Amino acid sequence: MPSGTPAPGTSSAPTAPAAPTASHSAEPPAPPTSSDLANSDSYAWFHPCAIEQLTVTVTPVPDAPSQRIIAVRNNGSASCGLSYYPQVYLDNSHNPGGQKVKPMVPGGLGGPPSSPVYAHKTAYAVIALDPSGATAGTVPGIDEIVIVPDGDHMPSAAAQDFALGAGAHVLKPKMGLYERSVDDALASMRAANTQL
Repeated sequence: MPSGTPAPGTSSAPTAPAAPTASHSAEPPAPPTSSDLANSDSYAWFHPCAIEQLTVTVTPVPDAPSQRIIAVRNNGSASCGLSYYPQVYLDNSHNPGGQKVKPMVPGGLGGPPSSPVYAHKTAYAVIALDPSGATAGTVPGIDEIVIVPDGDHMPSAAAQDFALGAGAHVLKPKMGLYERSVDDALASMRAANTQL
């Protein structure tokens, strides 16, 4: 057989390289970045806020002397979860724990187990001390509001006291859920219908 002539039953065409086989091992997902965690609802649902990462303030609502804005700021670098609303009671600072007037809150809650608050953002709740505006029949001696930002996960030792100011009238108070704006918090307060 002449040189260079293929043997019977063989081909002189070059053979193609074998196709690579598919790998069955998946790449692990990339770890979340700090910016992912800063604004993540799902991360917040599984990571309750720690009292050390929060700043709580209470201020009057302009033109509504009976109302107070409860603002809870997350100073951390990741989102965290608060309960649906702060644990709040109104009391007499000269007889702590003697009266403990609790507000009504919105009922029929469902959905996620917490209220996410993003990194360096603030959650708001509004309480109306005397939604009726009555000046008679109010609870005497109430001069402070006691707040635990997350009553579901924080001990009572996390409570912070804030003065209400002289002449505060308290009668059947109402409080709304944590919201991302004061306007939404006001609307939620107006829907309160369940006594704590």
